[in-house]
Amino acid sequence: MQSKIFNVPNTLSLVRVFLAPLVLLFLSLRIETPMPFLPDVSWGEAIAAIVFIIASITDFFDGYIARRDKLVTTLGKFIDPLADKVLVISAMLALIELNRVPAWIVMVIITREFVVTGLRLVAAAEGVVIAASKGGKLKTVCQIIALIMLILNIPYGMLIMWVAMILTVWSGMDYLIKGSKIITG
Repeated sequence: MQSKIFNVPNTLSLVRVFLAPLVLLFLSLRIETPMPFLPDVSWGEAIAAIVFIIASITDFFDGYIARRDKLVTTLGKFIDPLADKVLVISAMLALIELNRVPAWIVMVIITREFVVTGLRLVAAAEGVVIAASKGGKLKTVCQIIALIMLILNIPYGMLIMWVAMILTVWSGMDYLIKGSKIITG
């Protein structure tokens, strides 16, 4: 029998939080030895990408398992979005240092996350739950694909990051429009 707090979905979210620094570590170690079958990718980048992919997969499974097994908890509602943001922002910060993504794009994305999180906090204080929108989920998937491509130095990774940024702004505006009654309340 599982604890209500320490269940599989919450554990997966916590794992994602603890994997985020590993992505930073492997990207910052500058293990420059190229991989034999991917000469433009170092071992550090490959390991960082694998850790990032594993962490990203936990995001799908924690939500799926929580809904399927009715294991949605207050801790899960808090830790899941936090884990997502820690993972994505960690990867983006490392990519700024590697000159693969401009800092201003990362700042736009981080600002949107703060705005939407703040809106959700205000809504929660009013007893209103603002669920993740399809646009928000699409932006997350696009960000993850872009980050994997940028970590692995895959061509067109920056193009996908531009798409992710546009989706980020669009979904953020969507949340603000839908939540405007709560803000102006």
